[in-house]
Amino acid sequence: MTLSLPRQASTVARARHILATLLSLTDVADDIRANLAVLVSEACSNAVIHADPDSTVDITITIDDDVCLLEVGNRGRTPDAAKLHADLPAPLTIGGRGLPLIAALSDTATFVAGPPDRVLLRITKSLSEVRAAP
Repeated sequence: MTLSLPRQASTVARARHILATLLSLTDVADDIRANLAVLVSEACSNAVIHADPDSTVDITITIDDDVCLLEVGNRGRTPDAAKLHADLPAPLTIGGRGLPLIAALSDTATFVAGPPDRVLLRITKSLSEVRAAP
C-alpha cells in the first residue's frame, strides 16, 4: 500500500492506524506489531518535523509472508546516516531519539540514495518471531 499524506501531525496517527489495520489481517505476534507501530510512528514523525514545508509524507507499506517493508519519504535533506546508529542523547535532551530507536527496533534501516532533494528511509522488520531454545 502506498500513501501520500500531508505534512501534519495527524499523519503519524493515520500511518500507524493503517499499518495496524493491515497487520490485523495477519497472524503477526503482538510484540512485533508493537515494534512496527513504533517504527512507522518515528519515521513519520521525523518526516513531518524535518521535511520541507510544502512536502508530503510518502509512505509505502509492504507485507509479505516473512517481512514488513516500510518506506517513508519526503522532500528535504537526508540526515547523516550515522545518526541511525548514534548513541541516545542525554536523558533531559529534547529530541534525537527517533533514528537510534528505529535502528534498534528494525532488522535493517537505511537512507536510500535518490535525488538530492528527496529523503527515503527504508526499514525492514521480520514478521516471524525467533525464540530461543528452552
